Amino acid sequence: MMIALETGQLAIGYPGRRGENRLAQGLDLELSSGRLVGLLGANGIGKSTLLRTLAGIQPALAGQVLVSGVDIRSLQPVERARRLGLVLTTPSPPSLMNGYSLVALGRHPHTDWLGSLREEDHRQIRAALRAVKAQEIAGMPVAQLSDGQRQKLFIARALAQECPVMLLDEPTAYLDLPRRIETMALLKRLAHEQKRAILVSTHDLELALRSCDRLWLMSASGITVGAPEDLALDGSLGDALAVDGISFDQHRGSFFADARGGLAVRVHGAGIEAIWLRRALKRAGYTVSERTKAIVASPGQNGRGPAWQLQVNERVSHHATIAELLSELECSA
Repeated sequence: MMIALETGQLAIGYPGRRGENRLAQGLDLELSSGRLVGLLGANGIGKSTLLRTLAGIQPALAGQVLVSGVDIRSLQPVERARRLGLVLTTPSPPSLMNGYSLVALGRHPHTDWLGSLREEDHRQIRAALRAVKAQEIAGMPVAQLSDGQRQKLFIARALAQECPVMLLDEPTAYLDLPRRIETMALLKRLAHEQKRAILVSTHDLELALRSCDRLWLMSASGITVGAPEDLALDGSLGDALAVDGISFDQHRGSFFADARGGLAVRVHGAGIEAIWLRRALKRAGYTVSERTKAIVASPGQNGRGPAWQLQVNERVSHHATIAELLSELECSA
């Protein structure tokens, strides 16, 4: 795959009167065409600073950023916009602008000094709207659109730039779960079908694990790069993102609160009911173990009688819901 963006010994952060505040340094990174890459890391670790530095809107403290082999510092703003598009978390377009006009802003690097739109520009705008499935909202005022609809338009604006590299800062922030899934699926499709190099920062670990071709895992020691599955298996995800009382479950691919004092519960049974019972127990902070014999929880049989059963040592109780079972377990344990 062709390398669309790369860094050489890059250092990011902020200058200051008493010295530089370096958030990361010595970064040698590559972003390839046709790949969706997720940027993960704890709050305040420097993800947004890295994106702004890669985009050339914040100076690097050291090193360089190359876009299509050219140092981004040597590019004029218009030429930079032809090579790289940036979608920030909370941009604020004019309240009276409609969707089509917002996407048309992406054609600015390709128009004359008057900003006149030619037929080719309109063709690219329409193609960008189709790519994100936003034709129906193109004529609506942006101020009347939902967060998810606006996010589609901001992505379409970057597409209209015809730039090979797209950087997005928390594009799924403020979206509900279906819209988050839809947005990440859209970015993956654009990367693969249009051969764009797309880097997206996100806090949505599970969605990144399902969607991204590669992860840039940012921690205090630098950035670890790899396939999501490799970083999960070698412990990198758990080391970089876990905090006190929270651990990474390699089997589930998600973080969970540590078990309550090591209390273990065995789930007896199979099927979808047993699966959700295990999830509920883990969510409540219990360890689900097949070795224990002291505490056993199980779904009801064949829909007859109580829906859930809990056995604590020799005492057996029956419950209509999982919530009731958890309450009884909390009182009994």
